[in-house]
Amino acid sequence: MSYLEALRLALRRLRTNRLRTMLTALGVIIGVGALVALLAVGQGTQERLTSRISSLGTNLLSVQAGAAFSGGVRGAAGSATTLTRDDATALAGLPGVAAVAPEMPVGNVLVVAGRANTTTQVTGTTAAEAYVRGYDVQVGTFLTDHAVAAGLRVAVLGPSTVADLNMTPEQIIGTTATLNGIPFEVVGVTQPKGGAANADDTVFTPITAVQSRFTGAGTLRAIGVSVADPGQLSYVSALITSTLRERHSLAPSAADDFSLASQDQLLAVAADQTKTLRNFLIGIAAIALVVGGIGIANTMLVSVRERVREIGTRKAIGARRRDIGRQFLVEAVIVSLGGALVGVLAGVLATGPVGRAVNVPAHPSLAGIGLAFGSALVVGVAAGYWPARQASALDPVEALRHE
Repeated sequence: MSYLEALRLALRRLRTNRLRTMLTALGVIIGVGALVALLAVGQGTQERLTSRISSLGTNLLSVQAGAAFSGGVRGAAGSATTLTRDDATALAGLPGVAAVAPEMPVGNVLVVAGRANTTTQVTGTTAAEAYVRGYDVQVGTFLTDHAVAAGLRVAVLGPSTVADLNMTPEQIIGTTATLNGIPFEVVGVTQPKGGAANADDTVFTPITAVQSRFTGAGTLRAIGVSVADPGQLSYVSALITSTLRERHSLAPSAADDFSLASQDQLLAVAADQTKTLRNFLIGIAAIALVVGGIGIANTMLVSVRERVREIGTRKAIGARRRDIGRQFLVEAVIVSLGGALVGVLAGVLATGPVGRAVNVPAHPSLAGIGLAFGSALVVGVAAGYWPARQASALDPVEALRHE
């Protein structure tokens, strides 16, 4: 018997038991639909994480101050006074560096504008912060070199901060907002980034104003460095490390009193996290597919028991073992692939609502659909193999005597 003939017989047999066929395929439908939708969610999560990291800045290297020790207890990273504005100036002169922004954040600052107030982080920095961290201004202007040099009390607010103050960007420009009771003129509002955490809930002021009004010190918590060529990230990282070690007079055996992180490292961490998430989601869908395969195998085994006389009759008139086995195997594969087709359609339709439910831009991919069909084929073959083998092994004489 050819596979074409086996296909014809299998389709005819499945049509005579439509309800059983549909219920048998239901497990595969659920598994394949879940696989398509969850893979799309995993891919969307990876895109979201990559977008958030990219929103941190252009070809970014972030230099963090080291950790301070008090009584033998190590403090948080950035708590040491190991970075200065002179360090930032020195890094700006290195080859391959496009821009440098010294940063001194001050957390939990009470911001009051009109009758509204909110608590957020204030970062003292320079005009280069907009370029290094990838900020655009929607209303007003960003910090200027003149404002930084003169230590002017001006502020640029993030859009979330403005919304928390119950004002629009247009309304807040030109007004006075107090930061821990110190008045600052609002000169700009940044465009929404929708990326890194707190990127839209922040206040930027000249670093000179922060150091004179809030911290009272000339040290920095961090230095943002934008590299001109992304292919030179490793080279510039090595230059920064050697320059800072030399400036801080560190012995060759001494550990760095600063830390250096790049976008490549963040992207690697994000890729590892999304890979773990994707494998977890695939595992969930695989369980549903296995359950569907068990359902197919169970149905095919029952079918073998019900069709013992049919099998005996066919063998008696010349059907070979492989013909009988082929027919049952083809039936199992048809049920599995038919369920996969419906499951893919269900998964594609479910991708949008599932993505919106978890706030992820989810779109079905050809790779995910291909994996779903391939998995369904494997499940169909695996589920049909043992029933097909049992059917082909039946003795024709015993089968014809079966009641």
